[in-house]
Amino acid sequence: MLDDIAQAVLAREEVVKYLSGSYGERGDQARERVFGYLEELRTTQRHGLYRALQHPLYPILRKIERHHENLHHVVAAARSHRIVYASNHKSHTDYLIEPLVLDDNGVRPPLIAAGANLFGGPLGLLHKHVTGAIPIRRNIKDPAYLITLKAYVGVMLQKHDLFVYPEGGRSYSGELKPCKTGLIHAALMAQCDNLAIVPVAIAYDLVLEDHILAKQRVKKTQRPFTRELAEMVRYAVGYRSRAFVTFGAAIPAADYDAESRTDVLALTRIVRGRIAALYKVLPTALFAAAMRPSITRHELESRIDHMIEELASRHANLGVTSGRQAIEEAAEPLETRGIIVSERGRFRVRERSVLRYYGRTIEHLLVTKGLTH
Repeated sequence: MLDDIAQAVLAREEVVKYLSGSYGERGDQARERVFGYLEELRTTQRHGLYRALQHPLYPILRKIERHHENLHHVVAAARSHRIVYASNHKSHTDYLIEPLVLDDNGVRPPLIAAGANLFGGPLGLLHKHVTGAIPIRRNIKDPAYLITLKAYVGVMLQKHDLFVYPEGGRSYSGELKPCKTGLIHAALMAQCDNLAIVPVAIAYDLVLEDHILAKQRVKKTQRPFTRELAEMVRYAVGYRSRAFVTFGAAIPAADYDAESRTDVLALTRIVRGRIAALYKVLPTALFAAAMRPSITRHELESRIDHMIEELASRHANLGVTSGRQAIEEAAEPLETRGIIVSERGRFRVRERSVLRYYGRTIEHLLVTKGLTH
């Protein structure tokens, strides 16, 4: 016997068309494929257990100091809208930090669209049965999967908010990547009354996986999460960081037609533009963007001051007001992380790829370029 979710998915117009043979498959085979993908996508959120997860995860969470900005946009939207949060993607810790910022402030918890690679082993069981994470297969072209995914998202949005990462995966180069349309399109197709997209930007002083990501720069293959987790634990020794989660004003989905590819692309570009503008400019990013292979403290301070002037003129979300402050706050953590070294009044690059990674995080805001080119 079908449960309510399965019945609702099967009743969606796009699924009905698929089962009728509009994509070349029909009958039992088509139905079996839809059910297989539906079982893969199913998730459950148990909020009491979700809150309790903060305690076993404390060894990681205590290393990251959480900050939030413009939460009033979320509070206002939550009163009368179903919300899709759309965020940039820096780290696996995003899945912890951003929902917990909402939870810390009494905002109803969203489901989370997360990469399917995170669903192996015990952590996968937690995602499926506690946190409410939906496993997303990226770069898949199978019509049965895409139709089932969009239908499932549409059904879940009737009762839950949703947190998505439109870049698709973490940025391996540091830069803000182009946004994909898939999940935003699925949200528009949900036919959910009063749906709103809330852009979100997350920025860290230091990203836990910085060395791992920067040395690849471009993602070549999907590695097992257990291997990535082991590497993250290694780089967590001595790791401390702040995370800034900045929320933007809600974008009403009713202004965009889900059947118009032009509208979907326009909304996706607007979301990316809002995320880019919200991104917090932190000392480590400025230090990295202004850095040269070898530079005196005075020259570096001057270069950062010029960057801050440019960023201020563009109304960037600045987390630092002077070159001196940037150096005072960034030099020690970057040196401790093994990225730079300070010698006799000069700074030298030790890990060029990692420094470039941080420099690229604000490249979208700058005309002046430092080490990022």
